[in-house]
Amino acid sequence: MTSTERPFSLRSVALAAFLPTFLFSVGEGAIIPLIPIVANNLGASLAMAGFIAAMIMVGELIGDIPSGWVVSRIGERNAMIWASFLAIIAILVCLVAPNPLVLGVGIFIVGLATAIFSLARHAFMTSYVPVAYRARALSTLGGIFRGGWFVGPFIATAVIRFTGGTQAVFWVFVVACLGAALVLLLLPDPESTFGTPELATSPDGTVRPAGQELAEEESQGLFQTIWSFRGVLIRLGTGAGLVGAMRSARAVLIPLWAVSIGISEPDIALIIGIAGGIDFALFYASGQIMDRYGRMWSALPSMIGLGLGLLVLAFTHDLSTNVQWLIGVAMFLSVANGIGSGILMTLGADLAPKDNPAPFLGAWRFTGDFGSAVAPVAVAGLTIVSISLASGVMGAFGLIGSVLLGRYIPRYVPRRPRPGTKPGPASGTPGTLPGRE
Repeated sequence: MTSTERPFSLRSVALAAFLPTFLFSVGEGAIIPLIPIVANNLGASLAMAGFIAAMIMVGELIGDIPSGWVVSRIGERNAMIWASFLAIIAILVCLVAPNPLVLGVGIFIVGLATAIFSLARHAFMTSYVPVAYRARALSTLGGIFRGGWFVGPFIATAVIRFTGGTQAVFWVFVVACLGAALVLLLLPDPESTFGTPELATSPDGTVRPAGQELAEEESQGLFQTIWSFRGVLIRLGTGAGLVGAMRSARAVLIPLWAVSIGISEPDIALIIGIAGGIDFALFYASGQIMDRYGRMWSALPSMIGLGLGLLVLAFTHDLSTNVQWLIGVAMFLSVANGIGSGILMTLGADLAPKDNPAPFLGAWRFTGDFGSAVAPVAVAGLTIVSISLASGVMGAFGLIGSVLLGRYIPRYVPRRPRPGTKPGPASGTPGTLPGRE
């Protein structure tokens, strides 16, 4: 019986992949909005607090390089377990940090752990979920991740109000990671639940689970792959990098802005939690828009909305109603981000060569993560001058990104006809790269 024919239910992967992902993302969602506050409490300036918050994205970018090797050597489940323990060590470093520098080191290690955990859960799906169910499984996985980021800030709010201290929230991540690791440790061997994993043959003739092979192919020869596909990565990839940049800039700017205008710590977590709820509620609608009307109808409104939102925010800092403006803009940015849910993964799948997609997908993911890492560092640097300048500059880059996406999505990704219409000429075919250099 082939992997596509064996009986399968999405519920069967709930404990193995969905629950650990939810727990890990709840922990992340609890601490990330509060990193600038903790840094500020340790004596960091506003700009330095932004730089420390950026370390989690920088850690993820650096972690993209060895994560494939780790997953391919120790397996998907073991990689998730060890990533959870690495995150716990990082959080303990944060808890005992005597100064902002040590806190930044801890946050950077959290980013490394996140990169390994993220690739491992994707590889697990590749190995054990039949192809016929894989898209739904990955979509559900993405929704669960966003759900954790929705729940985490509300837990953080409750912990701060109960304990009166912000650093206590770090224990939420410790408990969440312990829970994820225990679930994975106590599960029976995946083969006893899901059957023999889908197998793949590596270039040297080694046969192993498809997820482990995918993980190694995504990271092996990464920079050579980037050079091979430089045409599409310079053009559409730059737009994708700016999507990542806008998302991470938003994640850093909102709590940093709240600190700068004097909003209390539990209220910051509450605002970000409500915004996360809006984001979470729209992830399914985004997929429907992309499939029904085309990628442009998700990508462009999202990027234009993110750009305009940050531009508007830039002019509100010194207004008497700055708190109301922050809340309104935070909710607007969540709507804009929500309708772009999944756009990077979808474009990557559209563009990847069908005969060997993994190397391109690794390069595509690295491109998006590069934007995610650079943007918050840039925000921190610009905040030295003014946080309003940082917001305005990032808003302008959002609009530049919308121009790039509007220019190159039609060139590299085929148009999707509306239901009831006859297909028109496409600008390419799935899996090909027109104009590749």
